[in-house]
Amino acid sequence: MLSELIEVPGASFQMGSTRFYPEEAPCRTATVSSFAMERHPVTNAQFADFVDATGYVTVAEQPLDPALYPGVAEADLLPGALTFRPSAAPVDLRDWRQWWDWTPGACWRHPFGPDSGVQDRLDHPVVQVAYPDAVAYARWTGRRLPTEAEWEYAAGGGATSVYAWGDEPAPGGVLMANTWQGRFPYRNDGAAGWVGTSPVGAFPANGLGLVDMIGNVWEWTSTRYERWFGAHHRPGESAPQASCCPPPAVADPAVNQALKGGSHLCAPEYCHRYRPAARSPQSQDSSTTHIGFRCVVDRF
Repeated sequence: MLSELIEVPGASFQMGSTRFYPEEAPCRTATVSSFAMERHPVTNAQFADFVDATGYVTVAEQPLDPALYPGVAEADLLPGALTFRPSAAPVDLRDWRQWWDWTPGACWRHPFGPDSGVQDRLDHPVVQVAYPDAVAYARWTGRRLPTEAEWEYAAGGGATSVYAWGDEPAPGGVLMANTWQGRFPYRNDGAAGWVGTSPVGAFPANGLGLVDMIGNVWEWTSTRYERWFGAHHRPGESAPQASCCPPPAVADPAVNQALKGGSHLCAPEYCHRYRPAARSPQSQDSSTTHIGFRCVVDRF
């Protein structure tokens, strides 16, 4: 069953931010036409329906092309994906390899490897889906992925507040999104009891009635990632990595997409990207335990 659609009226709004990371700047006026967005990220159950109907094989389920990864050992070319592994103690936060592993056999059915599964989390967002997988699902449904501007407007409703719900991270002591609670990357106390992904809609909806626009999983958009908007970054200049995410596997920005929304791995002292204006680059072939997606429909 496809997700319920929430109507989003067209509007002009101030996109971006100058208060946090340089890639979010400058603030500029963006205009979106009317569209409808799925109320929540695509779930494991919904993605399973797609695979059952089409026989689709995701990127993570296919072996790596040795021509694209010269010098990589044959054993490392097996089908697989990146999985998050909390460290046992504080580590050097400049090295993302301290908490990410390449795991053969990891895929959407087995997010953390062959011994894991999703039967107990069918209502959680599907993960381990690369950009082509999200596009294929959207086409099957007759929908499409949102642009970065559409996604940002739908998350914040055009407001200029820090978060989708205002300027306080937990207004009145209420946790509004599934983000890291504790000390990254070695201690996560869980968001409302959830360590990792949570069922869609476990946290409050935004003003439009959309859930999980912030936290839970990063979401693919159809917008190619451009580096950087900020005037103090030169075109093509590499960005400093201060994120829970592994850096893009491919340096060519033409194959990097913009992710939005942050995830359950975002921690305020390290990756404060669980905000509408925040963005992150990711190569189209990346499959990880914290990236999902949702679809939209045009309303002209």
